[in-house]
Amino acid sequence: MAEAETALGYEQARDELIEVVRKLEAGGTSLEDSLALWERGEELAKVCRHWLEGARARLDSALAAREATEEE
Repeated sequence: MAEAETALGYEQARDELIEVVRKLEAGGTSLEDSLALWERGEELAKVCRHWLEGARARLDSALAAREATEEE
């Protein structure tokens, strides 16, 4: 993932992805523009997935630490 993409926050990437989807669903763009929007949407989806996977890992770690503390 490019550095500029990882600099995007989850909410920022999600909001831009929503806008890309809206434009694609509205139609009226050329094939070339539609392909560019699709590619951008794929990049943004990767950014969102990266953030969500990181959040899941942090949550799993916190839950495991809590369970370990409770077992002691």
